[in-house]
Amino acid sequence: MTSWSERLTELGIELPAVVPPLAAYVPAVQTGSLVYTAGQLPMVAGKLTHSGKVGAAVTAEDAADAARTCALNALAAIDSLVGVDAIKRVVKVVGFVASAPGFTGQPAVINGASNVLGDIFGDAGKHARSAVGVAELPLGAAVEIELIVEV
Repeated sequence: MTSWSERLTELGIELPAVVPPLAAYVPAVQTGSLVYTAGQLPMVAGKLTHSGKVGAAVTAEDAADAARTCALNALAAIDSLVGVDAIKRVVKVVGFVASAPGFTGQPAVINGASNVLGDIFGDAGKHARSAVGVAELPLGAAVEIELIVEV
């Protein structure tokens, strides 16, 4: 079987550096066979890539791309703690979408995270999920993603 790190290489995906915490928390914590990540924003090279409300300043398509970035940042946090190859399966994705009034496309936005996890992990990437619309996110981010994985 191909390792997850080899699968990332096959897909041309390089995990980013771990995003430093913005407050008093750590990027990921293991308890037993589960690893929980802190909420991850769409940060690339220390900069927020998508800010504003989805359905107004940010399109659903751009927000889905932001959710993909968030998922890769969460995988980077897991990789720094236990190594990506230790992942047995993705258990749950929790997605928050800063939503303009009347925007109800949160599930499609969070598909940006779900789809990349499926691409990487195949059947082991099938997960439970929540996609929640919120008024505001840290730093004005459009999307925030948390992962729970089994290792």
